[in-house]
Amino acid sequence: MLNPKSKIQNPKSLIVVLGPTAVGKTSLAIQLAQKFDTEIVSADSRQFFREMNIGTAKPTQKELNAAKHHFINSHSITDSFNVGDFEKAGLEVLSKIFESKEVAILVGGSGLYINAICDGFDDLPEADPEIRERLNQQLADKGIESLQIQLRQLDPDYYEKAKDNPQRLIRALEVSLSTGKPFSSYHQQQKKKRPFNIIKIGLNTYRDKLYRQIDNRVDEMINAGLVDEARSLISYRDNNALNTVGYSELFDFFDGTISFEKAVELIKQNTRRFAKRQLTWFRKDSEIRWFEPTEYQKIEQYLLSEEVG
Repeated sequence: MLNPKSKIQNPKSLIVVLGPTAVGKTSLAIQLAQKFDTEIVSADSRQFFREMNIGTAKPTQKELNAAKHHFINSHSITDSFNVGDFEKAGLEVLSKIFESKEVAILVGGSGLYINAICDGFDDLPEADPEIRERLNQQLADKGIESLQIQLRQLDPDYYEKAKDNPQRLIRALEVSLSTGKPFSSYHQQQKKKRPFNIIKIGLNTYRDKLYRQIDNRVDEMINAGLVDEARSLISYRDNNALNTVGYSELFDFFDGTISFEKAVELIKQNTRRFAKRQLTWFRKDSEIRWFEPTEYQKIEQYLLSEEVG
């Protein structure tokens, strides 16, 4: 239980734990949840999906037992669940947590989803199924480059954020093509006022160390059965949720276009690139206070200081 002498200055505070993949966010989030006797809301855009386990580096069952988590295994890959849906559902969960807790934890590496909770997102129009189908076919026939060229012309601002993610490219294009307005114009320009204080904790470490951790995690995923997991999902391979690192490379291996060794090499390489993009996104946010993952005592001191009051 929370020691009364160890409280954050501002009641109703959301501690946001963010950073690149494999840096150690889950461990810190659990430590903080136990410290402040509270619950964790996951803002990882792939860990929502119950069919994707090994390749998304979900918390282990032991970790899930150590603190209550929300939005882990909450949806199927066949469900429609976008960032706007997450904003609404996430705020509802946080409201319930704050009914009995003074602190809540938000953890993840998906900058778009973290921003939705912290700053808000304008309502996005419903997707036009016909346009989405056409764009999916375009991706299959012509590859990601054709989508990149199209979005760069229609919405250069959002292109920089979405260029390497087929799911986000398609979503941005379908909105732009359906409405005639750039997808980025739907992003909330003025931050929405939230009924809680927001404290952002960023985790990062030396690049070489992070890259070693990424490589080790990929090896662990392979040993844990990632190949079999990907094979079990091959009938869903056209689903946007599976157009991501760790799965798309193995689908190419199953197709015989690359060797198994090459697939593993590409997963590591693409995950390192993903981590770099995550850091590029987060470094634009001046509200983040950065720490090494090993600096738990410093993090705790910062959270309990008047600086965050």
